[in-house]
Amino acid sequence: MPVPQKHTNNLIKESSPYLLQHAHNPVQWEAWNDATLQKAKDENKLILISIGYAACHWCHVMEHECFEDEEVAETMNAHFINIKVDREERPDIDYIYMDALQMMTGSGGWPLNILALPDGRPFWGATYVKKQDWIQVLNQLQQLYIEDPKKVIGYAENMAHGLKEINAIVTEDNQDVIKSEEIDHMVADWSNYFDTFLGGYKRAPKFMMPVNLNFLLHYSHVREDENILEYVNTTLTRMAWGGIFDHVGGGFSRYSVDTKWHVPHFEKMLYDNGLLISLYSNAYAATKNELYKSIVEDCVTFIEEELLDKKYGFYSSLDADSLTTDNKLVEGAYYVWQENQLKDILKSDYPIFADYFNINSYGFWEEDNYVLIRDGEALDIAMKHSISKIELKEIISNSLALLKKERAKRKKPRLDDKILSSWNGLALKGLTDAYRYLEKEKYKELALKNADFILDNMSLEDGGLYHNHKNGISTIYGFLEDYASTIEAFIGLYEITFDEKWLNESLRLTNYVIDHFSDTETGLFFFTSNKENKLIRNTIEVADNVIPSSNSIMALNLLKLSKYYPEDIYQKRLDQITKTLYKTIQERPQNHANWLHILSLINEKFYEVVVIGENYERICKKMQKSYMPNTIFAASDAKSSEFSLFKNRYVENKTLIYVCQNGTCHLPIEGVEEAMKLIT
Repeated sequence: MPVPQKHTNNLIKESSPYLLQHAHNPVQWEAWNDATLQKAKDENKLILISIGYAACHWCHVMEHECFEDEEVAETMNAHFINIKVDREERPDIDYIYMDALQMMTGSGGWPLNILALPDGRPFWGATYVKKQDWIQVLNQLQQLYIEDPKKVIGYAENMAHGLKEINAIVTEDNQDVIKSEEIDHMVADWSNYFDTFLGGYKRAPKFMMPVNLNFLLHYSHVREDENILEYVNTTLTRMAWGGIFDHVGGGFSRYSVDTKWHVPHFEKMLYDNGLLISLYSNAYAATKNELYKSIVEDCVTFIEEELLDKKYGFYSSLDADSLTTDNKLVEGAYYVWQENQLKDILKSDYPIFADYFNINSYGFWEEDNYVLIRDGEALDIAMKHSISKIELKEIISNSLALLKKERAKRKKPRLDDKILSSWNGLALKGLTDAYRYLEKEKYKELALKNADFILDNMSLEDGGLYHNHKNGISTIYGFLEDYASTIEAFIGLYEITFDEKWLNESLRLTNYVIDHFSDTETGLFFFTSNKENKLIRNTIEVADNVIPSSNSIMALNLLKLSKYYPEDIYQKRLDQITKTLYKTIQERPQNHANWLHILSLINEKFYEVVVIGENYERICKKMQKSYMPNTIFAASDAKSSEFSLFKNRYVENKTLIYVCQNGTCHLPIEGVEEAMKLIT
């Protein structure tokens, strides 16, 4: 049952759904702001920083067990300045304290709970903690701070030093870039961890890691490595078959708790689905596997139906927990099915559906609940039931439609309706890839509306971006991730519309990043701009995780922009960055998959395809259907242009295709097939 609202704290003034979830806790929560931080210093009180996000299951569990409890609140309020942070609103804070937790404990996760000195330097951390343990450790640490403050301060000083050390990028006098042969060895070593039967890594939980799979798809293509391609296809298929994918409503959850992609923690995030729309679109282009096409369609349907604002921004997530019929918040309640329910709804089609989605021991979860999961090819199921594959497809499609209608009667998971520039950029890029390879006009229309939303609602007066938007208000200056993903998406949007507006916007935002985020020593970019108040560390994010790092996305942007604008500084900046990171990538290549993708593009032949003339749209559409990760497109029907790629290339009554490398072009041709042969 929802908690009676006997208390109200200062989080009631915030817009973040996660912070508002805690606004009626008896804990005297404050948001992260200058006034609260100054109060801690003035009163010489330790800061208790608790970080989570709205869709986080274990965050809800700890809130219920600890932060809604009067006894816990009494301890927290008496001794600490208590700060709640939405990690999605303030990823800059989250990065620092997650690094601290991992240094202290060797692992991380959310809820992320940190005790820090009044100046914000951390000295203790944990994730989920039970009530009595929480009270005990808080009392012990408060007592230690009173009795032996030098010990606590000394530990915090060492931790602050360590936080800067682990984020330091060592610049060496290196003139090399990692070569293709070195990448071959890295992939060979990396492949020892691959689960070639179920996909992903040989472990649980399993995260989908689209950045890894996107690189490996590219790698298998350019190196003609059939084993890597088979691994990528196995992983993509098993993910699509698994319970981690919502077969009824589309969209993926964050990760599965088991090795077979079956039972997820049921939160569904915009960033995962944006990245996966791109990945499955690319995979469809490379393989023409119809399963991948259907996954793209279902994921776009999900973000359009469940996460789309009326002004065409995308919301952040759906919660893992939802209300049951007896009004209890239970993880996955909205998504699971019981056998008798399925029989009642599906009638005579139930036996086929049950075989297809394993309503048996393989698909069983807990408490009589099943999570739909496939484990075999459709043709085998069809043959078993003596029907055609087409008939099977119709039965499954009709059954899922019935379940979707029935599920709509349930109480939906809570929606985190804040809009983030960075995640909208990932979704927008997904839509541009979906349009490019699936050629559905509505995807381009939705992409354009979302891009206009970003410009109209997330723009700063000085030309920069805001990070967040809710109820018509934006309050937080953009981080590097906001610029990086938006720039990448705008470049992608240019390549499907050939409206120079989007290329100009990407260029403008890139120059803003160079002006406001640059670390001149390394060539890399800080996570926060030089306009922001400094935290205890100015983070440089380079390691790729589920989401590619903001610096690796920026490096890919620099690579593409250097092809569109060879006269500018982008190539020089990219060279500096890749040389700076030589050792970092060498030491942990599997943590830098997007960097390996960029290095592969640098090492390979990279093509600029320029199409000039009135038939440019038809020609580009035909060429762009193919999987060509090492190619950019520019096209126009303008007779004259200041854009350097178009200068002096228009010929009356002809549409000419120029295939170029680093500005050096083959003779112009008119035939698509002939042009494709030049792109090897």
